Amino acid sequence: MDIVKIAKAAGLQILLDARIGQQTYHSVSGSLSSLQRFADAVCAAMADEVAARNQQAEANEA
Repeated sequence: MDIVKIAKAAGLQILLDARIGQQTYHSVSGSLSSLQRFADAVCAAMADEVAARNQQAEANEA
C-alpha cells in the first residue's frame, strides 16, 4: 500500500521535509474532508489486502 499515493489521491498536500541517506521524511496538510477520504481509502486498501490474502490461503489449501 502506497500511503503517499493514497494521500495525494485524497487531496492532501505532500511536502518533502528532508532526506537523510536512504530515509525520506514527508509532512502532509489538507482539509478534514481530505483526511476523511484518506482514512476511507486506507480502510478500503486494507480490506482489499485481507481479501487477497484470504483468497491466496484458500487456493493454497485446495
